[in-house]
Amino acid sequence: MNDLAYVLTIATGIATAIVGGVLFAFSGFVMKALARISADRGIAAMQSINIAVQNWLCSLLFFGTGLTCIVLMVWSLINWGLPETGYVLAGGVSYIFGGLLVTGAFNVPLNNRLAKVDPVSEEGHIVWRRFVPVWMVWNHIRTAACIAASIAFITGLLEM
Repeated sequence: MNDLAYVLTIATGIATAIVGGVLFAFSGFVMKALARISADRGIAAMQSINIAVQNWLCSLLFFGTGLTCIVLMVWSLINWGLPETGYVLAGGVSYIFGGLLVTGAFNVPLNNRLAKVDPVSEEGHIVWRRFVPVWMVWNHIRTAACIAASIAFITGLLEM
């Protein structure tokens, strides 16, 4: 593995683990805590979280990791046959499809729907009752995908 690919694999393995850890926190306790409080307070808290997460640092971590995954996927295909390339490719695919695409296709639309409701309205309560379990399923999937990506990148490094 050349030096740039080596450094990118280390950085991307760490970044996918960090993203997976953040998502795990939501699956492990954040959403469970929000589901335990009244719907209007849970909605208001989640609406605030969804605004606060839209910052340059979170974007850099989430999308920058996607960019390094794409670079490493291309590197893997160009260098196919090296012991680590299958793992590195699998890590990139896992993060891009299980992390980024699941987020964009499922979690973000659910967040956008929640953003439009008044937390104290009946509609808000109805949306919240459906939001929590559905959002959690997709969050579990993207959490697992990010952790799997990190494991694949680490395994690729070990196969050098």
